[in-house]
Amino acid sequence: QFQVDMAGAGFEIAILLGGIGIGGFVDRTKEYKRVTLICIAASAALIVPLGLTEHAIGQEPVLLLLALFSLGLFAGPIQPINAELAVDVAYPCDETAVESVQQIGGNLVSALLVPVAERAARADYQLFLPPLESDIRGDVDTKL
Repeated sequence: QFQVDMAGAGFEIAILLGGIGIGGFVDRTKEYKRVTLICIAASAALIVPLGLTEHAIGQEPVLLLLALFSLGLFAGPIQPINAELAVDVAYPCDETAVESVQQIGGNLVSALLVPVAERAARADYQLFLPPLESDIRGDVDTKL
């Protein structure tokens, strides 16, 4: 259990570092869309190793931790970056109201996807990409 706790803590730290680094870059450049698309693409690619069950990547703890921490680095900044964009676009509306609406919408979608992911987690699929041929858990397919 301690190792799982440490992996979760590392994931949270990666989210924090991604928010500081990538968020700081967006603050300087105002390239919201490009950075968001890069973060989404990287997150989609990095979630795949977490669902592999028979491939060497899915059996190697160091690679899984690297994928998990990298996922936190790229997925973490997406919401704050887009909250900042929403506030900039909606100016002079109240900043708190704009961010609250975005947070409620995100939480609602997350809550609606929980039963879908639970059902999908019971499924097991074959991944036929030549370098990554393996079984992959269904909840990872759903997240993609």
